[in-house]
Amino acid sequence: MHVTYLKKAAKTAESDQHDVQAIVQEMLEKIEAGGDAVAADYCRTLDKWDGPIVVEREAIDAAIARVPERLKDDIRFAHDNIRRFAEAQRETIGETSIEIVPGLVAGQRQIPVSAAGCYVPGGRYSHIASAIMTITTAKVAGVPHIAACSPPKPGEGIPAAILYTMDLCGADAILNMGGVQGIAAMAFGLYGLPKADILVGPGNQFVAEAKRLLFGRVGIDMFAGPTDSMVIADATADPKIVAWDLVGQAEHGYNSPVWLVTDRESFGREVMDIVPQLIPQLPETNAKNAEAAWRDYAEIILCADREEMAAVSDSYAPEHLHVQCADLDWWLGRLSAYGSLFLGEETTVAFGDKAAGPNHVLPTSGAARYTGGLSVHKYMKTVTWQRATREGARPVAEATARISRLEGMEGHARTADIRLQKYFPDEAFDLKATG
Repeated sequence: MHVTYLKKAAKTAESDQHDVQAIVQEMLEKIEAGGDAVAADYCRTLDKWDGPIVVEREAIDAAIARVPERLKDDIRFAHDNIRRFAEAQRETIGETSIEIVPGLVAGQRQIPVSAAGCYVPGGRYSHIASAIMTITTAKVAGVPHIAACSPPKPGEGIPAAILYTMDLCGADAILNMGGVQGIAAMAFGLYGLPKADILVGPGNQFVAEAKRLLFGRVGIDMFAGPTDSMVIADATADPKIVAWDLVGQAEHGYNSPVWLVTDRESFGREVMDIVPQLIPQLPETNAKNAEAAWRDYAEIILCADREEMAAVSDSYAPEHLHVQCADLDWWLGRLSAYGSLFLGEETTVAFGDKAAGPNHVLPTSGAARYTGGLSVHKYMKTVTWQRATREGARPVAEATARISRLEGMEGHARTADIRLQKYFPDEAFDLKATG
């Protein structure tokens, strides 16, 4: 495969990673040792928050009263779409059993984790949608206790719209706390919370590192890097719409890669001319993010045909993949590595980010090669069981004894021997290792 770069990235997400591991490791150790008080100290220092950590019902109700009704309608619309999609996912997960050999039955159960911790980013943007995506999906999965935290604004706490959303979606406890300290509070079971079995939700590099360091002690949704997006466009695409779709995702952050893959050089160059005209139309902070992301991380890749375009896309494994081409069914069947797929001009990544239904917590940095995004599956454990009659145990015990001895695991073999001796005392078995 030989492709041409009309625009090549000067940087990659990997080349711009700061070494935050030592900072986060120290914070986690101090918070685990010092508990609530140390976490509150970090909250005062980093979040600039000296108010209550646990948001009480009275404060939630007061926040709900401040949210405009039109915004509530929009949040309820998005929540309903995301809930119904999660419910449809839940219906695809089943329990089963099978008689492996006569008298030996094995099966699987689906059990939700006992407690989930949902991180809702704050900072530059108020991530209402992240609250919906993480909490709603946990609720549909049947998680008994869902904690949520988000960075409080100084003198205000968590913004009213986010509090309303967290409550609507079913959070059992809400913390005025962001960053590493918020992750730690949920993981370590501070402020009266049960210890989280899984931590989910996007966040900055410190949040991502905290989740990475805690992984193993708790589950996490995925290792997260900067958000990334790819558009595949052919002769049928509208260059201005494609340019806005790239700019719209570039505003996430200075290091958010956006890529255009096309089979028309003139189209690629037209988009490359349009993008710099659109960026200044954004608010100042958003424009700075988009300008840096476009300058340092964006690429425009020229391919010979649609098969080569698809192969390039699969090699990048983008978090968001938007196809604006003819014959969308071909692309749906051909593409195999992406976090979430958007087919046709009539949808866009922003729909998926906010209100369409499928989850927006997705694999970044090429992780879509081996995993999908957040779903009800992430909150559930597929566990297995087995039961046998004495006759059903007989052939399994014989095979187990011989295989165990061949492996040198005599103790394993004896656990099979003793059952055969008890259940069939009058019979002789050849249980020696062979091979």
